[in-house]
Amino acid sequence: MVQEEIVFYGHGNIQSFHTRTIEITKDPNLTLRGDCIIGVSANKSCCDISDKLKHSLKDDNSSIIIDVIVGNMSFIINGLGNSRLLLLSRHDIVIRKSSFICERTMAIQCDKASSDIPREMIVSLQNPETMGLLRITTV
Repeated sequence: MVQEEIVFYGHGNIQSFHTRTIEITKDPNLTLRGDCIIGVSANKSCCDISDKLKHSLKDDNSSIIIDVIVGNMSFIINGLGNSRLLLLSRHDIVIRKSSFICERTMAIQCDKASSDIPREMIVSLQNPETMGLLRITTV
């Protein structure tokens, strides 16, 4: 088991309507076009996660549990790792329901997308002062 946490913040333009992906970004700005983004000003992107976690994510047999934590709320996403993951993006982390892989992809075949996140959590993340945590665990 490998676990790592990423801190991110809310933004007034967070909508969380996308039905296939979830994204957090190091970028402090967000337009309304970014409807999969749930957090900005993240302290890590794909390239910043530890080598230990990268190695575990790139295991074809790894299961990934992603816990989105905002205040006292928690939202669990289950997905898979893959040996083809690049984990090179210097700006973003994307979690996908599909098997599509690019430099921003951290997990594939996930069971939830941005649109599945409870509205109460999204309303909280629409406040720029709200801090969120992405806890990534591989097993």
